Amino acid sequence: MAPEYLSPGVYVEEVPGASKPIEAVGTSTVGFIGESKKGPVNKPVLCTNWSTFTKNFGDFADAGTLAHAVYGFFNNGGSRCFVLNVGDPEVEGKGKAGKAALYIGEDKGPGARTGLHAFEEVDEINIVVAPGQTEPAIQDAVLTHCEKMRYRFAILDAPETIENGGVDKLPKPRDSKYGAYYFPWIEVYDPQKGNIFVPPSGHMAGIYARSDAERGVHKAPANEIVRGALGLKYKVTKGEQDILNPKGINCIREFTGRGIRVWGARTISSDPEWRYINVRRLFNMVEASIEGGTQWVVFEPNDETLWKRVTRNISAFLLRIWRDGALFGATPEQAFYVKCDAETNPPEVIDAGQLVCEIGMCPVKPAEFVIFRIGQMPTGGDVSE
Repeated sequence: MAPEYLSPGVYVEEVPGASKPIEAVGTSTVGFIGESKKGPVNKPVLCTNWSTFTKNFGDFADAGTLAHAVYGFFNNGGSRCFVLNVGDPEVEGKGKAGKAALYIGEDKGPGARTGLHAFEEVDEINIVVAPGQTEPAIQDAVLTHCEKMRYRFAILDAPETIENGGVDKLPKPRDSKYGAYYFPWIEVYDPQKGNIFVPPSGHMAGIYARSDAERGVHKAPANEIVRGALGLKYKVTKGEQDILNPKGINCIREFTGRGIRVWGARTISSDPEWRYINVRRLFNMVEASIEGGTQWVVFEPNDETLWKRVTRNISAFLLRIWRDGALFGATPEQAFYVKCDAETNPPEVIDAGQLVCEIGMCPVKPAEFVIFRIGQMPTGGDVSE
């Protein structure tokens, strides 16, 4: 509707742009859930550094495994996390055997959610970690939470010790494209106890954040140094990793002259399409960004003009993603496509109040196996031949 001018003069108008840029959402804000003797219970607290954590939940003596995980997160490049204290099981009267109930929690509505359900009220979380919790019920709950929230990814820990034999007996969480699993535990320094072994998930969350910041979410968070790691509970050999890697169990290994590094980049999914961590997390980022950046479309007239605007905005966003090296293809046409037209929006779809946009992407995948073929040259042979 045109503005009404009633008197002579100069008028300045702000005209909204035809294109509404889609901004990439964050990828490395972590939700830590664990136990502490101090601090609020079942209330997610934002921590942006180690001192913020200690102010709210105490140090290693008070929060043990949780404290070491958060410290490892910040030490390895993390910058933002929400910490949820489920309380001390002994104090809560649950004992060691009722612990899973504290982590799973209950959904009693806004302001009354406990355990993992409390994280549902924090939109910024991208990664969920329950450091050291290897009980199947807790790991299943973490994976279910990430699947339900759609844009979250779980980092899970293997047990500290291998029971009943070698690494081939190592248990594995249930199948999911929303989680990754790491083995073994790492050795770190504790001010009161000296050198101890702690679960690697907190350190891994920091490595995810570091890799995202330095290279982007499309880079697999592997072949990275684990800062603060002094040793490993088990020294995994190549032969043992040959058993673990196909199962989706990511190993942390020590290499002579290269230090302790993450040497695996797989999810725990059996679906080859979602085999790699960076592929799943890239799609999480893109899907969340598009969902948030196209909210303006709701209630707009569902016609060709709207379809073209949607196509233009999403294409511009994916073009930036491709230029960052996240998509495979020499040209944008090889890397992605966006289709929003009469074919995807026939009359029956429009009559149902829906707008359908089809998007295809070709993500880059890690060079997991680097192969060099070496052969002998004939004596006196011509290289050009």
